[in-house]
Amino acid sequence: MSSAYSGPILELRGASFRYPGEGMIVQDLSFSVANGEFIGLLGANGSGKSTILKLAAGMLKPSKGQVRLWDKPLHTYRNKDRAKLLCYFPQHLDVNVPFTVREIVGMGLYPYDIPPHMTVDEAIAMVGLEDKAGTYVTNLSGGERRRVFIAMTLIQGAGVLLLDEPLANLDIKYQIEFLRLLRGLQKQKGISVIMALHDINIAFQFEKVMLINDGSVLGSGSPEGVLTGPLLKEAFDVAVDVERSANGALYISHGTIL
Repeated sequence: MSSAYSGPILELRGASFRYPGEGMIVQDLSFSVANGEFIGLLGANGSGKSTILKLAAGMLKPSKGQVRLWDKPLHTYRNKDRAKLLCYFPQHLDVNVPFTVREIVGMGLYPYDIPPHMTVDEAIAMVGLEDKAGTYVTNLSGGERRRVFIAMTLIQGAGVLLLDEPLANLDIKYQIEFLRLLRGLQKQKGISVIMALHDINIAFQFEKVMLINDGSVLGSGSPEGVLTGPLLKEAFDVAVDVERSANGALYISHGTIL
């Protein structure tokens, strides 16, 4: 892609989608992702987050509208060429396979006839799994498994990562480690990240959030500007207060439950 191009890397233009026999899941959705953006996609279960990510990844084709990658219709890319630019992580990683960390990471070489500059061992080192390179992925923790697939993405060279709730079912330690890893890659490699979330407080750690409701964007921008009491009430159907801690960090308060 020419270095003169300064537009969005990934863009949805009026995209709509429905599954057969169901109502519209995503309707007339438009948003763009710039180089190096770190975006949290937030909304209630069933709001359309997973469908939006699958549309952006080319796994689903919009019934109306268009998805563009580097200002070119996404569907016009060959699979191998698209894999070099964009990578999708499903909500549930099926890793019950007899492969080692090194073998899984090496699968990132699939799109290339000539291997890229980064080696498999270098990618493994970047995610801090040097001592687990020969370990079967089935013997790793959930957080370590996610890091394996990030290393595979590094080899693949994709500049856009689409992650569907990768923090789900992870202990807080691994959530923090995973977010720090992605932040480091964003700063070192200029990778753009769109991550579906279910935790509002974690969303405050992002530079930008998109709040989704019924397949539409309720708000997009800084967490402080978007994650307000009224918009969160509309998105999650629950009254919460957004407060600021002694050190200036924003957080969600819901008062006494019992």
